[in-house]
Amino acid sequence: MPRSAPRGGPETRARIAETASGMFAEHGFDGVTVAQVAKAAGVSSVTVFKHFPRKEDLFLDRSAETVALFVAAVEDVPRDEALDALEALALRLVDERAPVSGLAPGAHAFFRTVADSPALQSRALEHVAGAQRALGDAVGDRLLAALFVAGYATVFVGTARAVLAGEDDDTVVTAHRAGLERLFRALRDGVASAT
Repeated sequence: MPRSAPRGGPETRARIAETASGMFAEHGFDGVTVAQVAKAAGVSSVTVFKHFPRKEDLFLDRSAETVALFVAAVEDVPRDEALDALEALALRLVDERAPVSGLAPGAHAFFRTVADSPALQSRALEHVAGAQRALGDAVGDRLLAALFVAGYATVFVGTARAVLAGEDDDTVVTAHRAGLERLFRALRDGVASAT
């Protein structure tokens, strides 16, 4: 029997995530409980957990969206064109300063919260491992997926450090783009070619 969708669908999920984001911004991640989020969103705690298996997932709510974007980019693409598809998407996200790129307004608060929470850091690593599996399945090449995800995560963490260090937006974006370009050169031609 197929598993039923979480009660309330995407609108409920979005309302819960938006409510949690506002509460985390105001009170900090550790200062908010799932029960408080549920009450403020007008749902039960059970409903929250149906959409977000762990409290950390309320904060890292864009992780699934990020994985879905990269998986969609390579679905139905020949394996030898997967890198081109991944690169086009990664650079488009930079140009748009999309939230999943780490370059959107408000990134400093996001990165500071993660940096201050071992639980969020641990869950983020689990999401990275999940992304690697999902992308490996979609591409049909687990090694390529592992190398891409590890490289992308490295660029993302570098961006987080630059944002937290107070570097100006243009410098951060330029370094992020350069890191991605170096990643794709390394994936195509080897690490020595990308130095």
